[in-house]
Amino acid sequence: MATTTLVRGARASRSTITLKLLMAGSGIIFIGFVLLHMYGNLKAFSGHDAYNEYAEHLRILGEPMVPREGALWIIRSVLIVSLVVHVASAAALWKRAKRARSTQYVVKKNKASSLSSRTMRWGGLTLLLFIIWHLINFTIGKVNVQGGSTNDPYNLLVDTFDTWWMTLIYLAAMLTLAMHLHHGVWSSAQTLGLTNNARARRNAKSLGWIVAIVIAGGFSLVPIFVLAGVITK
Repeated sequence: MATTTLVRGARASRSTITLKLLMAGSGIIFIGFVLLHMYGNLKAFSGHDAYNEYAEHLRILGEPMVPREGALWIIRSVLIVSLVVHVASAAALWKRAKRARSTQYVVKKNKASSLSSRTMRWGGLTLLLFIIWHLINFTIGKVNVQGGSTNDPYNLLVDTFDTWWMTLIYLAAMLTLAMHLHHGVWSSAQTLGLTNNARARRNAKSLGWIVAIVIAGGFSLVPIFVLAGVITK
């Protein structure tokens, strides 16, 4: 009986490590994507034509080897799989942690944990809802909250962020993203064995802040400058 218990414990431990590795890997894929997406968004500072040319370039990427929007759908498929893996792994790890911890232990841990780590679960759910709306707004449904045309990517972007409450929602989502990235980078580094000493832990925390500020800050620039009237049609 004792041997069986040890084997079960070892299997559970390996399974937990696997889930954490899946979360780290899918998280790295998302970081790479949002960096590229942020670069595309910043094209808005170059004006209408530059932004729309970039959007069109994404649609014809890989032609003639792949059909129009073929490369985009490959990227989307990778992101969808990564999202499913990330969410499923997070849910499984949360359930295991909830079963394993006593109430007293949770309270003690929360006192020492950062705000970013304590809000990972709800922050992740908030980001998931935002992603769904963001896709409806700009990709799937192309909703123009001002009632204007939706067939021009640049004008749709300006109309969206020229609406104060849309910009407010977007900036709130970017704050949530920053907190998620801050702890996510640290957690991924820990999972990958890159926090084995004090210096490595400091570097991981610093990298988390850098990634969070660069990505969330970069995404926030366009809506802020649209609302301020700097980026216009």
